[in-house]
Amino acid sequence: MTKEAEQHIYTLFILSDSTGETAVTMIRAALAQYDEKEINILRYKNIRNEDQVRSIIDECFEKRGMIAYTFASPTLRQKTADLCFEKSIPSIDFLGPLIQTFDHFFGVPSSKQVGALRQTNDLYYKRIEAIEYTVRHDDGKTLNELDKADIVLVGISRTSKTPLSIFLSHKGWKVANVPLVLGSPLPEQLFKIDQRKIVGLIIDIDSLQRIRKNRLEKFGQDRGGEYASIQHILKEIEYAEGIYKQNKRWPVFNVTERALEETASEIVRIIASRMGLPESVLF
Repeated sequence: MTKEAEQHIYTLFILSDSTGETAVTMIRAALAQYDEKEINILRYKNIRNEDQVRSIIDECFEKRGMIAYTFASPTLRQKTADLCFEKSIPSIDFLGPLIQTFDHFFGVPSSKQVGALRQTNDLYYKRIEAIEYTVRHDDGKTLNELDKADIVLVGISRTSKTPLSIFLSHKGWKVANVPLVLGSPLPEQLFKIDQRKIVGLIIDIDSLQRIRKNRLEKFGQDRGGEYASIQHILKEIEYAEGIYKQNKRWPVFNVTERALEETASEIVRIIASRMGLPESVLF
């Protein structure tokens, strides 16, 4: 092989009506077998019409490149294939043959939805981001970036703040929860955020005492301590109710004997209504 041939730069053109990530991933996997080649990858995203396709293929022809494409649109797939054939440009259709095979296998045509994989990935990463945020902001661990929460839950101990937060985060909601501690002032950060995001939680006295006693027993601690005493619980509930009365913009949910999913659903409905979110966020 001559020195001139060794220095040749190969240009790959990637065309997509979405991000082109599908083609990039597959090409890079294949190129691992050609580590001695100098390769330039040009990606063209969000292609919507034949004129765009024609312009890119003309450029590819001038550079003696290769075309790889992922189009949900059958029209764009066919046009790309025809133009590449006319100009004798090497090309590969990553999505078309797979969709045709699936059409035959399932017995129904594809939805031809542009960027369907990207949309799925976006939802997945949004959920992961929400879960990570929620875990960091559980039980007032940190108040940093409290303004980035979609929902902020406040309540005394054992009012389902954490279970509700985790449940909602798996639905894609960033949730922070802040404990109400008897005798302790509320953090000032709580009043610097959009008050429409804040939701108060409350529970009946008898139910809360039973939950706390069971928790103490589970961890081998004294069930007769102040934490589970009626007198102390009454003070905590009165303290929480006083805070809710002072902050009338916060909706308050009584979680007594209620399914987690039911409470979470109602919280989302209230938040969506207050924030002007579409009904599609409801569950």
